[in-house]
Amino acid sequence: MSNVLAGVDERTRLVGHNRMELLLFRLDGKQRYGINVFKVREVIQCPPLTAVPNSHPAVRGITNLRGQTISVIDLQFALGKPPVEDPSQCSVIVTEYNRKMQGFLVPQILHIINKHWEEMQLPPRATGRDHYLTAVTQYDDGELVEILDVEKVLYTINGEGPEEDIPEDIVEGLQVPEGIHVLAADDSMVARNQIKRALETLGVEYTLVVNGAQALAQLQHWRDEEPGKLAKLALVISDVEMPEMDGYTLTAEIRKDPALRGLKILLHTSLSGVFDSSLLEDIKADGFLSKFEGADLAGFVRQAIEEFVASQQAASQ
Repeated sequence: MSNVLAGVDERTRLVGHNRMELLLFRLDGKQRYGINVFKVREVIQCPPLTAVPNSHPAVRGITNLRGQTISVIDLQFALGKPPVEDPSQCSVIVTEYNRKMQGFLVPQILHIINKHWEEMQLPPRATGRDHYLTAVTQYDDGELVEILDVEKVLYTINGEGPEEDIPEDIVEGLQVPEGIHVLAADDSMVARNQIKRALETLGVEYTLVVNGAQALAQLQHWRDEEPGKLAKLALVISDVEMPEMDGYTLTAEIRKDPALRGLKILLHTSLSGVFDSSLLEDIKADGFLSKFEGADLAGFVRQAIEEFVASQQAASQ
């Protein structure tokens, strides 16, 4: 198991090329699940856990990992399945999401596969609204791999996400002219809700889509059919990890199009901020924010709106 993530630093070169690697694992059956390797810090045998009174039932305890205390979540139980019987016989996938470390308890680690984001598809409609999937992809034997919406899992357990209040000073005095709007792309329902809440609090019109491919198609539609709508687009907010087309590829496609290249783009993701911010200059994004910082998101949107309005006013004079 110690060799599962060998060479993970080299795998970061895949980010920005619409490619990624998935760490595959199983829970209580034959179904394969996946998580992006870039969010995984290490995989360890489950250490002794200390129970935390009044914690969520899915939190099996805490442990100290090289001086840092992390919660260990029974992923099987968090997804509505029976809890694991013996944590000591399980592995812990140590991850970093939204600037926080946590461990996911899983019975069986499999291996790593390399995929293009275009091979990731949206979950089937039959899964309904209460599922914890963000995408599915096909394994070599034809069976589906289910990619988990970890942000939704963490929000269910920790209650951290789009409920953060936005300070009044960010909202106060903002004047949004009619028709000024924002396009946002994110495959996570929790993240879309946060973006929606921030934009509604600011009084900004918006269009929400679930991946980069839909965002690009929407932009191209406005370019070809509703140029007036495109002319009032103040900001594009994009997640990085999305099925069919990731945020980096979306940004690159926008910058290649003469009619779109001037759009302001904010990358909004739960990936490690240190690595991703280093890519901003190469891919020509205008900003990077980690989820779920509602105040930071609202502040960036406000600044983008004000700059956009000022540029329009200057152009009309």
